[in-house]
Amino acid sequence: MSKLADNKRALYDYQILEKFETGLVLTGPEVKSAKGGRMNLQGAYVIPKGSELWLTGANIALYLPAKIQQAGYDSLRDRKLLLKQAELAYLLGKIREKGLTLVPVSVYTSRRLIKLEIGLARGKTKYDKRAEIRKREVNREIRSSLKFKG
Repeated sequence: MSKLADNKRALYDYQILEKFETGLVLTGPEVKSAKGGRMNLQGAYVIPKGSELWLTGANIALYLPAKIQQAGYDSLRDRKLLLKQAELAYLLGKIREKGLTLVPVSVYTSRRLIKLEIGLARGKTKYDKRAEIRKREVNREIRSSLKFKG
């Protein structure tokens, strides 16, 4: 398993309650481009369309060796997510609750397939973000002071 892209902003802005592994419907050149590390999840989100989930706003750059075959390629097009029916029904029910949303967390390869990890998330308030930063800094200071005394 190798990571292809991370969405660090999602981990900062949201509290991830549960994570799910989904498949991603991609074209051949998109697979090559994503495996080459030319995928960006910054600003991407997951939306329901009917009884399906779609990844919106993820950027997969044009695969240059196949440029001629991709006339009119849209790097920000919506991409369908592949989930088991039970997981899909569960997630569609959960995102109807107030304050819960689905955010893409990371993209990685599992054997030869490209998988997307999505998280059921609740937005953090400004206070939560500040408290988390403060806690991280205190832990860093404690580690550094213990390192010098040892």
